[in-house]
Amino acid sequence: MSAAAVAGLPANVVVLERGWLSSNNILVIGADETALIDTGYVTHAEQTVALVESALDGRPLDRVFNTHLHSDHCGGNAALQARYPALRVEIPPGEAALVERWDEEGLSFRATGQSCPRFHVSGLLQPGTEREVGGLRWQIHAAPGHDPHSVILFEPVSRTLASADALWENGFGIAFPELKGEPSFGEMAATLDLIERLAPSIVIPGHGSIFTDVGAALKVARRRLEGLQRDPVKHARHAIKVLIKFKLLEKQRMSRGDWMAWVRETPYLAMVCARFFEGVALDALAQEILAELVAARAAEITEDEVRNL
Repeated sequence: MSAAAVAGLPANVVVLERGWLSSNNILVIGADETALIDTGYVTHAEQTVALVESALDGRPLDRVFNTHLHSDHCGGNAALQARYPALRVEIPPGEAALVERWDEEGLSFRATGQSCPRFHVSGLLQPGTEREVGGLRWQIHAAPGHDPHSVILFEPVSRTLASADALWENGFGIAFPELKGEPSFGEMAATLDLIERLAPSIVIPGHGSIFTDVGAALKVARRRLEGLQRDPVKHARHAIKVLIKFKLLEKQRMSRGDWMAWVRETPYLAMVCARFFEGVALDALAQEILAELVAARAAEITEDEVRNL
């Protein structure tokens, strides 16, 4: 983890650049109010709380804004609400009812074999509205593609964009709706067009370092998107690899039996296998992709265990 600063970034914006599994956290410190954009994964929640406490130096955290509800962006919500009982959490509107009744089937956590403790919502980040914190007015823009309900936040004075997983310096997040048969590559392209129109000077991505060469990042993203549109099976295979690596990062080491049980019990893996790899058994596909991770020195298999590297 590092606290990142860059020329042109507002002085009261602190970027906590996190490693996988967590998304980056963006802390906005105003004279009267503080807010955090995205809160990381549950296994890093204790560290997230400590980092926020240190940066706030005794002040409370007043608000959390979640760009979307993937586990690596909202997994620290519950821990922060426990630490700051008056904390208000605001989320995009699309999944508010699912959170209210805590429907883990409707939310992505159970389907992807990931974890997120229950948290409570106080408000909605409606696209087309703004949130003011510390003298900064953050515009909320719908950014579907990676997630149908995702938003990005743009501060027009400094031209700072919190891009979540819509744009990284070298790509973007998986187009999860595509894996379920819900076309979203076109929405992803439209979101890239939106970012180009906003013309940010500084981008704080959901993962990776802050960057300022937005034109180059958009060029990389569009080239990658064109490749995925030509070969959706490649995209599906990459998605399975990402989910497997995520689990290994979370657990670090699993018995071979536990690992295979997780594969068989994770609905997203079975769904993607059935949709894109007709006639291929999930066990065989998962073992093949795990072998690719081993070849890339991203995992290790011993007689008894599967380990993260």
